[in-house]
Amino acid sequence: MENIKEILNLDSEKITSHFNKGDILQRDGENCSKAFFVKKGLLRSYTIDDKGKEHIFMFAPESWVIADIESQEFKQPAKLFIDCVEKSEVIILDRSLLLKSDLNIIQLKNNINLLSRRVAVLQRRVIMLMSASAKDRYELFLETYPELPNRVPQRMIASYVGITPEALSKIRGKIAKSK
Repeated sequence: MENIKEILNLDSEKITSHFNKGDILQRDGENCSKAFFVKKGLLRSYTIDDKGKEHIFMFAPESWVIADIESQEFKQPAKLFIDCVEKSEVIILDRSLLLKSDLNIIQLKNNINLLSRRVAVLQRRVIMLMSASAKDRYELFLETYPELPNRVPQRMIASYVGITPEALSKIRGKIAKSK
């Protein structure tokens, strides 16, 4: 996704917004038509269940885009919070920009390829959550986000994998012993 500015035909003077660690860019229940391209830093999207427990849906490190696609596509209030895990520089993209009708055929094909890859990654994640062991889900996390274990707390990794921090600690210990 290094060429996303070119792919989306962004104005080179587009303003970068600066956010601090902990800043919330989107809240559950808000109407949203924004996507966030991370130039620097780290964002995450998550939901909070009825018991107050966070469930991380995805992380967005540098050069990733993050959004609540369901909310945008069906024009419903957001189901996901999006916040900054680190101090971040973000380009805020409006859905109308992403759907520009003046994109050329190459840009449209590239947009479709990016979207298809994202959908494939999410499909793999859902299948893993339904049927894979916690160890396999953790290994998929490492494959998807190889630089994140040193950037996020273990509790966030555990939330993403769908296990407790204690269970994650045991898995990491077993992996370390097997090397």
